[in-house]
Amino acid sequence: MKRWVSTLLVAWFAVLGRVQAEFFTSIGHMTDLIYAEKDLVQSLKEYILVEEAKLSKVKSWADKMEALTSKSAADPEGYLAHPVNAYKLVKRLNTDWPALEDLVLQDSAAGFIANLSVQRQFFPTEEDEMGAAKALMRLQDTYKLDPDTISKGQLPGTKYQAVLSVDDCFGMGRSAYNEGDYYHTVLWMEQVLKQLDAGEEGTTTKAQVLDYLSYAVFQLGDLHRALELTRRLLSLDPSHERAGGNLRYFEQLLEEEREKMLSNQTEAGLATQESIYERPVDYLPERDIYESLCRGEGVKLTPRRQKRLFCRYHHGNRTPQLLIAPFKEEDEWDSPHIVRYYDVMSDEEIERIKEIAKPKLARATVRDPKTGVLTVASYRVSKSSWLEEDDDPVVARVNRRMQHITGLTVKTAELLQVANYGMGGQYEPHFDFSRRPFDSGLKTEGNRLATFLNYKNEQDAFKRLGTGNRVATFLNYMSDVEAGGATVFPDLGAAIWPKKGTAVFWYNLLRSGEGDYRTRHAACPVLVGCKWVSNKWFHERGQEFLRPCGSTEVD
Repeated sequence: MKRWVSTLLVAWFAVLGRVQAEFFTSIGHMTDLIYAEKDLVQSLKEYILVEEAKLSKVKSWADKMEALTSKSAADPEGYLAHPVNAYKLVKRLNTDWPALEDLVLQDSAAGFIANLSVQRQFFPTEEDEMGAAKALMRLQDTYKLDPDTISKGQLPGTKYQAVLSVDDCFGMGRSAYNEGDYYHTVLWMEQVLKQLDAGEEGTTTKAQVLDYLSYAVFQLGDLHRALELTRRLLSLDPSHERAGGNLRYFEQLLEEEREKMLSNQTEAGLATQESIYERPVDYLPERDIYESLCRGEGVKLTPRRQKRLFCRYHHGNRTPQLLIAPFKEEDEWDSPHIVRYYDVMSDEEIERIKEIAKPKLARATVRDPKTGVLTVASYRVSKSSWLEEDDDPVVARVNRRMQHITGLTVKTAELLQVANYGMGGQYEPHFDFSRRPFDSGLKTEGNRLATFLNYKNEQDAFKRLGTGNRVATFLNYMSDVEAGGATVFPDLGAAIWPKKGTAVFWYNLLRSGEGDYRTRHAACPVLVGCKWVSNKWFHERGQEFLRPCGSTEVD
């Protein structure tokens, strides 16, 4: 292979080697795969050129030999009567044909195979493929997209056309099936049948689809349809062993059901169910509210509340650095007070911070509420890194700017966290502050009590830091997002949409030091786009005179 190809491979290995698996959790890291694949294509094309050159030589030799043997075979004795022809025949069979054999046996694929074999260790894994499939299903559920819409790539804000083939849709359904998710298995297998019925070709057969689909609908409790689909499967493949056994089993269950119904003198239960299945209820109590807000529905920004929201120039309590160049401040919510600041970071600063952060990105973790141990979780799909002021002057500059804007000290704040969201990247509803030991008198109604109870055994996550709880959150949006990716507050009914260069700020704690449970918030799944954010969590210590305590528990 060419020297520049090898050099490029080494460069990409250095990048990919830091990533390991979990590509699906960061679009920023997935871009590396684009370049790796481009390099493989170049390597493959070079292999094809070598193969074509070899085949051209073989073809030329074959044409030459065909013409010669046609002439010699017509009059063998006459042809060999010429001593030169006799010599050349012996020479060809002793030297030239073995040389041709060596040419044919040359392994011109060795270079390409070597490149591919080395790069394969940095390829996405089964975990990545499963994570990517789950991401599409998450988007499907959150934004109420049917499989046909996703299959046709009809998503808002997209620049490129992308469709899912029959085999792609089958892969989606099989991934759901392998996870025991029969609801999505049915949706995607039905989409496969729809595309096959429309005449689309693929390696997937109807028999394969019906095999998965029949068992999935059975698991969802639809015995009649499971029986019908199994009969269709056997009509296509009468020798299918599992289908034959399933058919007998389903018929037996149906007969038992019929006898039970008849003994109760009712036929009501014998009616075939409609093939519409409900999405299973999951662990998140405010799931419906959260996803509605992500779609821009159910926002409680009433005209009365909107009248209390204003725009102004903000000088940070007459901070000298902001007197000459104050920041534009806009109210996003009145109570609790959530504000947005404009032009907080320049494009150059954003690109520099992304450049520094990208090599350090690692799967974002959450703190287990019972053990206090950091762990990855399916409800937080992103990669993050932590930047120190010594990493680059731009980090120190941004930190000082956040201090000036908020009037809070960054001396006890956490490092600047930079996060990049992956496919369907999200962070489901959570609190930024650490919940203290349960007090039955604090929250007594609605889903706030339910969510609080989930954390009643939580360890004091920040005790070892000695800086107190997270008093406030400053969230920088470092990219626009074409669709999805809002920051929502389910208890408030508030939704805040990313705007590059802006930042939102809110207090997590009341002035009494108690947590403000209204600030439970979430990062909605990114539907289309690449979402980058950075945030600074300010802690209680050092803020005593900058944000004095209130006189009551609810101040």
